[in-house]
Amino acid sequence: MVHIFNYPNPAASGSTGQHENWVMDNFSHDPFANVAMINTAENIAAEYQISTDEQHEVALLRAQQYASACDPDFHARYMPLPFAVPDARFRHTAQELHCDEGIHPTSAEALAALQPLIKGGTVTFGGQTHPADGNTGALVASRERVGEFSSKREIGIRILGIGQARTDIAHMPKAPVPAAARALAQAGISMEAVSAVTTHNPFAVNDLVFARETGFPLDRMNRFGCSLIWGHPQGPTGLRAIIEFIETLVMEGGGIGLFTDCAAGDMAMAVVLSVDDF
Repeated sequence: MVHIFNYPNPAASGSTGQHENWVMDNFSHDPFANVAMINTAENIAAEYQISTDEQHEVALLRAQQYASACDPDFHARYMPLPFAVPDARFRHTAQELHCDEGIHPTSAEALAALQPLIKGGTVTFGGQTHPADGNTGALVASRERVGEFSSKREIGIRILGIGQARTDIAHMPKAPVPAAARALAQAGISMEAVSAVTTHNPFAVNDLVFARETGFPLDRMNRFGCSLIWGHPQGPTGLRAIIEFIETLVMEGGGIGLFTDCAAGDMAMAVVLSVDDF
């Protein structure tokens, strides 16, 4: 769903109305930095000397990781699939969803054929996310009450730390690094203790900078995909990624996970969770 709003303007030439698109307007103009989001990615690519080829390598890796989530069906661990989509009157099923919609298959050859979107730049369509929509939810409860809601009461999920940060103006993709540092400091652990990392990565440069600054391997991040591949919803981007690292840790018998998320205003958020036995 794309949120587009039209407003009448009788005083305009020909009474032409005005409109806004909540997704694309945000992509094209950060009201804090006064630039398009892609310009923040290009600023980081220049600062860290990140090439188009490096970005495409990350994009291809993330696509392969997402493919591994589909076979076997990792998504079925937390998505109620198939999902019946009702008609406008909620009387009949209009269609069924069996997986994410709008995923674009790719290859090294297809990525290599893409040109940067800004003249003299490095970021292509393959190195950035695309508009999408979706929804998800989670309950945060005390240890005493969690058993009322969980189908697997033996699994304990605890919030250990959270962090927020703002970085240099128009340098959004590196903001997750200090946000993660603050979340880890609040949790009282080091990056070496983290088993799983997921990121909201609107640009491939996000993950490249995070890996360089923290030393966490690129191939251990986003092991079942990420928003670079399945799109950038307006609401549940971060929560889906958190759910995915929780499921990853459950499959591995527990551990500590970290999620990072960047946002307009050159800001970022991070959360550290543990998965273990109650």
